[in-house]
Amino acid sequence: MELSNWAPEHSDALRELVAKGLSYAEAAYAINARFNTAYTRNAALGRARRLGLADPQPRSTVAKPAGVLDIAAHPAVEARTLALPWPVPVFKPTKPVKLRCVEIEPRHLSLVELQQGDCHYPYGGDEEGEAITFCGHPCRAGSSYCAPHFHLCRDPIVPPEPTWL
Repeated sequence: MELSNWAPEHSDALRELVAKGLSYAEAAYAINARFNTAYTRNAALGRARRLGLADPQPRSTVAKPAGVLDIAAHPAVEARTLALPWPVPVFKPTKPVKLRCVEIEPRHLSLVELQQGDCHYPYGGDEEGEAITFCGHPCRAGSSYCAPHFHLCRDPIVPPEPTWL
């Protein structure tokens, strides 16, 4: 037995009204008038579906005004390519950028092995599952990197800091 807030006599009345051909809104209105309830059209529709009742009315056969197309009746229109309001730029292939590097052999320390004052410049991690290690050489004052990695990371156009600071 299905638990519901619909009383059995309300469900019976819904069956009768749907069998007479009333819409779900009209059936809900009639049930509300007879039993002093407040069922909505959607409540009547949901209850009718749970009871297994068929749709009370066939789909509307109202004539369409002239000029109105039935979208579902026409085959799908082939997709058209839309013209862009501006030309699409042509990208030319470029050569890979040669990365700058420093002439220093890193110590390849793990994150756990790094001490305060060690260079935090990372190595590895480019491939899936590849471990990331760190330079580990002594840091430059006021930086997280050693002097070679500090200068590697800075913009080469910016002049270096004065040495008296």
